[in-house]
Formats: sequence, C-alpha cells, structure tokens
Amino acid sequence: MLLFLILLALLLLVISGYFLTSKNIHIWFLSYIRQQNQGKIRHHVDEPVHIVFACVDHFEPAWNGASYEDEVRRVDTWLHDYPKMANKHYDWLGKHPQHTFFYPIEEYKKEHLDKLAQLVRNGYGEVEIHLHHENDTALGLRDKIESFKSTLRCHGLLNLNRDGEVTYGFIHGDWALDNSGKNGKSCGVNNELQVLGQTGCYADFTLPSAPSETQTKKINSIYYATGDLLRPKSHDTGIDVEVGKESAGDLMIIQGPLTLNWRNRKYGIFPRIENGEITVENPPTEQRIDLWIQQHIHVKGAPNWVFVKVHTHGCQEKHKEILLGKYADAMYYYLEGKYNDIINYRLHYATARGMYNIIKSLESGKKFQQ
Repeated sequence: MLLFLILLALLLLVISGYFLTSKNIHIWFLSYIRQQNQGKIRHHVDEPVHIVFACVDHFEPAWNGASYEDEVRRVDTWLHDYPKMANKHYDWLGKHPQHTFFYPIEEYKKEHLDKLAQLVRNGYGEVEIHLHHENDTALGLRDKIESFKSTLRCHGLLNLNRDGEVTYGFIHGDWALDNSGKNGKSCGVNNELQVLGQTGCYADFTLPSAPSETQTKKINSIYYATGDLLRPKSHDTGIDVEVGKESAGDLMIIQGPLTLNWRNRKYGIFPRIENGEITVENPPTEQRIDLWIQQHIHVKGAPNWVFVKVHTHGCQEKHKEILLGKYADAMYYYLEGKYNDIINYRLHYATARGMYNIIKSLESGKKFQQ
C-alpha cells in the first residue's frame, strides 16, 4: 500500500510538472501563488468600485492569407455590425462600449483605415498600432513606427500629447515584445521598449501572452519597464504605477487578467488558463467576467479603480457571433447589470488610450472625475 501511494505521488508530480511546463505556467506560477495569498479585493468600502473595461483587438484583415475580397468583407462587417450591437449598451455615464483596433503596419490599405476612421469619428473606439516583425533592428523598427504614425494621422487617427507629439498604443505581433519570442518568432530588437518610448508609445497592451513563452513573470499589473540593449524580455519585471509617484523606466505596460480557472478544468483535473482572450472556443461567460474583475488590476494606492483589459482577434470570421452578436450582448448586459449599480460599482467603457488616461490621472494623485 505504501509503495502504491509513493508511486501515485510520483506520478502526480510528473503529471503536474508536465502541465506547468507544457503551457509555460512555470514562468508565472509563483506570481500567481503570491497573488492568491493576498486574498480578496480590498477597497474603500465607503466609495464605489470603478470598473474600467477595454477590449483591444489584434485587428488583422489579411489574417490567414485572405483574398482582397475577404479583407473588405471583414472590415465591412465591423463597420456595419459593431454600431448596431454597441448602441444597445451604456456605461454609467452613457458611453457605448469602446473597441480599440490595433491595426498591423504590414497590412495597411487606405480603404480599410478610412472605414475604421469612420467608426472612430462616430464614437465607437480608436485605432492604435500593431506590428509583426522578425529579425528587425532598432532603426528598422523606428522607421516603421514613424512612417505609420504619419499615415494614421492622415486618416485623422492617433492623438497629440501636450507637447504636440503624435502618441500611440502598441501591441506586438506574435506576443514577442522586446525580442521575447522563440522558434523564429523573435523580433530581433532587444531595446524595443526604448524605441517605442522614444517614438511616442504611451503604453504597451500586448500582455498577457500566456500560454506563450513570451509571458512575463509579472502578472495582473500596471507597471513601468526598463529596456536593456543586451537583454531581451526586459519587461519581465518592473515598477508598479503608484499614486503620487513619478513615472519610471521606458514604457508603461498595461496587462490584462491572467489566472487559473479552477471551475473550467481539462479532463476534469487541470485548471485552464484564463488570459482574458475572447474567442468562439472560450466565450465571455459570467464566471469569466467575474474572474477578470477579481484579479484586481489597479494602480497602487487606488484600489477602488479596477482595470479589465480583454483581447481578441476580431477579423477571424469564427468569432463574429462572440464579438458582434448575442454573446457580446450577454457580456455587456452582465457588466451593466452587476457592475453598474452606481452605489457599489460604476462601469466605464474605455478605449486603450482612455484606460491609459485614467491610469495617469490616478498616478498624479488627482481625484479622477469622468
């Protein structure tokens, strides 16, 4: 009997080790354990909890080698169907759900951006920068970014900061921010964080990237990372954004939720990774929404402001019903029903840039009003 128990224990250790490494959970598992030990959300009970919700989209019309006709159809679907869905929903200030289209530099077509600019002008979201690049250089990256910034400005997109400089949000293709990828997916630019910061990037929205090996040790955080010319994946750690403290490092990293979903188990044993991605395979259920909020991603010192950034790939036809149909409706109705009672919760629909602006306002120590 004792031998059987020992063998069973060894088998469980082997299986658990395989589970942790096969999905790269070992990279962030210690951070997960530490956060679980911190317990429930602690906030000022005499004030409402503000839920800032943003959906960032790796918006790739040419995905999977699409024909030009398919590209047009994909963009037209969003142009026509997103307003119909969004118009049914409001946050506590009457704003419709906001969608941020991170458009790939390498897939630029004028007609596609003209249509997205129309959605932006009508108040349904914003367009930011997405880039897939491999074996690149810092100079090559800089040239691509600066050129595309100018192109987007010609479409009436992107904003200026107080100094009159064009700013943008960023998502890295293949998740390989700061040369963190492997197996032919490395971008080649170890000091990418510095280049992004120098070219006007206000924040990166790539993470979480789990189960990819590009996932950082640091999870469920809003922080500043410092680039290192000699070392890839410099954003593995960083300094938390905090009320009353000055910004630090080269780039702000705004992460979405990452945890283990113990109520959705593989083979009834292993918890599945919850990374905030909305897909047809993993639709936005009420249980998932609660789990996103429970991760309590916030600015240090401002616990009553919870930031929920989810991500998707909106040009993949299989996700249409999830993002533009009844599943999207159900997600927004649930957010509005449970997390927008005004007294206990106030819901804010935000673009990526809007989320960043709230973060910076809290960091400055101002009592944020919206």
